[in-house]
Amino acid sequence: MSLYSFFRISKPSASRVPEGQVDASYKRLRERTFWGVTVAYTLYYVCRGTLGVVKQPLIDSGTLTAGQLGIIGSAFYFVYAIGKFTNGFIADYCNIRRFMAVGIGISAVVNLILGLLGLLGTPLGLGSLVVFVCFLVLWGINGWMQSMGSPPGTISLSRWFPLTQRGTRYSIFSSTPQLGKSVSMVMTGFIVAAAGWQWGFLAAAVAGVVGLVVSLVFISDTPESEGLPSVQELSGEPVREMDKKPTKELQKWVFRHPGIWVIAISTAFLYITQHAVSDWGVLFLQKQKDFTLPGATQVIGYAEAFGITGNLIAGWLSDRVFCGNRVRPVVIAGLLAVSSLFGFLFLEGGFALNMVFVAVFSFSFSIVFCIVAGLMALDFVPRKATGAALGIVGISSYAAAGIQSVASGFLIDGFAAEGLYNFTPVSIFWIVSCLLAFVLPVIGWKYLRK
Repeated sequence: MSLYSFFRISKPSASRVPEGQVDASYKRLRERTFWGVTVAYTLYYVCRGTLGVVKQPLIDSGTLTAGQLGIIGSAFYFVYAIGKFTNGFIADYCNIRRFMAVGIGISAVVNLILGLLGLLGTPLGLGSLVVFVCFLVLWGINGWMQSMGSPPGTISLSRWFPLTQRGTRYSIFSSTPQLGKSVSMVMTGFIVAAAGWQWGFLAAAVAGVVGLVVSLVFISDTPESEGLPSVQELSGEPVREMDKKPTKELQKWVFRHPGIWVIAISTAFLYITQHAVSDWGVLFLQKQKDFTLPGATQVIGYAEAFGITGNLIAGWLSDRVFCGNRVRPVVIAGLLAVSSLFGFLFLEGGFALNMVFVAVFSFSFSIVFCIVAGLMALDFVPRKATGAALGIVGISSYAAAGIQSVASGFLIDGFAAEGLYNFTPVSIFWIVSCLLAFVLPVIGWKYLRK
């Protein structure tokens, strides 16, 4: 079987579901697929969050420096950016069940190899340069595999849900990064503190295997592949003229639409801010505020749970409270996010106060993220070109995340003196990015809607 045959979108099933069972079968398979992609994508984030937890142990053991970790992190993000763009366009034509399963399966293997490398590196006499190169290459491979998670997850919403339900479902699905990071921070933090950084990677590998099984067991590709009518027929949704056009033509239309590029640039700054906190927050608390590793991972990890709440209410807040107005909730939540991030980075305080700062930031930032990076784009993107839109936004946002990783690493290293870290320059970089993340789409929203 060729790769094309393996990954291509499923053909309609020859056997049809009996008319009296159509509605029940549709709802059952739709829910199973939705929760399958949600759980699987949560575990995707466990397989990519390990490096953010183990930075301090890697630095303290002399295995890697902050600058090297920044380069490794940037390799992930740059490869992820290219993969998100490529796989976004490809996934529109693909079997989402197989596409998602392959990505998390290989990501689990990468984490397994890194864990074994840590356990066997010293007995084998591997030098620091060899270890650095291995981390760089393997974490870059992980970046490509991770880029295979989001497109099929979001495309499943287009294939299985009518437009009237996609906003609420997207809010739930978009909470998976925070949930995955929270699980990764807390679970991996405790394991690393108890057994060493190598076991953090091994635990992530186990989570990846679970995600692989969930993908294969619960996700269905399309309603038609299960012997059901299309989602438009099932929901009574009218078929728009644009939806009748070929996927390739719709992808070109999306690529030329200036609105999607406004969203892409704004999302780039969102990703700089988001990954700054998740990638460097633990190290910041340890070096700047003298937190222990378990304490620092608990602050960053538990606070991610508030981000889940922000994602869950973002669609409801925009649709119901503000009657479809995307700008007002973005402005209010954006100002709250900048203020709380400033407090976290520049004000003193213990565990409780820092937990409050990061929790408020995570909650408000997630509202901005869900509306700008998701709902604003979905407002004008055709159903069959959802993956293409994700690809365009993805390459911009994760290229920016890669730049953030390198810039943050060298800003932290460059202003360190005699073992002491000065986080002020990198903190300014993060706050300015947070401000631009919500100002740009607010300024351009009227043009976007046109």
